[in-house]
Amino acid sequence: MDAEGRHSGSQSRARRSGKRSLTAVLVFLALLLASVPGTPSAQAASLSGHDISWPQCPTAVGGYGLPLPPASSQFVIIGLTKGLPFTENPCLASQVDWARTNGKPAHAYTMAAFPTPAQLATYGTRGPWSAATRAGQLSNVGYAEARFAIDSLARVGFAPPVVWIDVEPRPAQPWPTASAAQQRDNRYIIEGIMRALRDAKFSYGLYSYESGWAGITGSWRLPGVPVWATAGRLDYPGEALDRCRQPSFSGGRVYISQWYDDTRDYDLTCDPYAFTPLPIPASTLSGSTGDFNGDWNTDILARLPATGELRMYPGNGRGGRLPGVVIGKGWNIFNALETPGDFNGDGALDIIARETSTGYLWLYRGNGTGGFLPRIRIGNGWNIFSAIVGPGDFNGDQRVDVLARERATGYLWLYRGNGTGGWLPRIRVGSGWNIFNAIVGPGDMNGDGAADLLARESATGYLWLYRGNGAGGWLPRARVGSGWNVMTAVVSPGDFNGDRRPDLLARDGTGVLWLYPGSGTGGFLSRIPVGPGWNGLSPLF
Repeated sequence: MDAEGRHSGSQSRARRSGKRSLTAVLVFLALLLASVPGTPSAQAASLSGHDISWPQCPTAVGGYGLPLPPASSQFVIIGLTKGLPFTENPCLASQVDWARTNGKPAHAYTMAAFPTPAQLATYGTRGPWSAATRAGQLSNVGYAEARFAIDSLARVGFAPPVVWIDVEPRPAQPWPTASAAQQRDNRYIIEGIMRALRDAKFSYGLYSYESGWAGITGSWRLPGVPVWATAGRLDYPGEALDRCRQPSFSGGRVYISQWYDDTRDYDLTCDPYAFTPLPIPASTLSGSTGDFNGDWNTDILARLPATGELRMYPGNGRGGRLPGVVIGKGWNIFNALETPGDFNGDGALDIIARETSTGYLWLYRGNGTGGFLPRIRIGNGWNIFSAIVGPGDFNGDQRVDVLARERATGYLWLYRGNGTGGWLPRIRVGSGWNIFNAIVGPGDMNGDGAADLLARESATGYLWLYRGNGAGGWLPRARVGSGWNVMTAVVSPGDFNGDRRPDLLARDGTGVLWLYPGSGTGGFLSRIPVGPGWNGLSPLF
């Protein structure tokens, strides 16, 4: 737990010394000066520091008068709030000045919390998402929480290389954690904070611990987002160093670890990190397989058959799109293209492409800004399939999967991603799927937290919703449309209009692209034209 949360009790308790703290700290620092068996030496790369915030303020301004870091501290992480969002550390300016005067490199951290009803009413419309849905409102509140912290930074002239997002229980403003739906709501808050920091050009990361993160977010995996991990009170020498070596609570790389006693919080940079700026993470937009340029808006990708150009049409987050940009050439060698999501676990969304002449399946790793890292071959013999679909996480393990329909049999196979760009053994999840001439993976269409499929029946033009059960199987299907054979393309990159619900895009015979906004309960709201002139592009994905 951070300094703000731990020192919210009485002043006398806050000043009490931990019985084990001095011994544990001394033993731990001794370990840092020696080689750790089986690991590189931490001596050359690790720095030791402290985090500080309002508990270090004088009692006259509401603090506890706790000591500032000693002269030996090599860096500080400064809290921006007084324990809750929309509050400010009363000593922020003086603590920033202290760090500058003493030549201490400094990061910042800001608190995340679930909004009060008044905060939801006030801030639910103040952000980049549509306020037509609760999910959009919660996302906007998170955005506003971060904007308040960013304004505090500007007021004191502090531009840290990283702003950490503190996610832990807040007794004064508790997170609802009784159900998976509530945990998904909590994620919207955190996503809003991340997006606001990204929009303000701040690098960011997550501060939490295993049980706290699990309770609040449902153990949300965000492998592309840096981590500051706490060991709490040290239970054994070297526990904080273990936080550097062990998998983190969210799957991201641990850059800083922490432990504490009743007087101070102690921090350690994990080698080879040396307290330098971190890359701004790619978008973590929930349920999206189409935010290819990392601006948190869903995009459309399309190939121009006449030239083989691959184009990205950036979404504007409100149901429209920006002019197309060429992001690749020579893509006519592929007869199947799909956006599965973040297949290799680096945070950026990827493309999978099947090569016509060989049946090879290639992973084009996105770089998070609309381009690619070097491609990797991830499969052979994929020409046996007549459809390849990226539904996102279909089996509930928070790793991106792929569904493929076998041409000869109509079997539908689940290829489970392992989260690092490879596969677990495939599983057959359906038969008789040759009756469909379009299959798309929109995400969670009916709001139950599980990824679904939409399939158009060739003979009837019916559109069917195949509801996923969240574990790699199905709930009973439901018919959600008719007359869909008039459409020459049906695609679903995720939420296209910014209301946090997945949508469907469909091209008619005249080349007009239509947006069918998802209702959040498995159906659609009234359709809206996106624009004409889409007949020259194939496929859309």
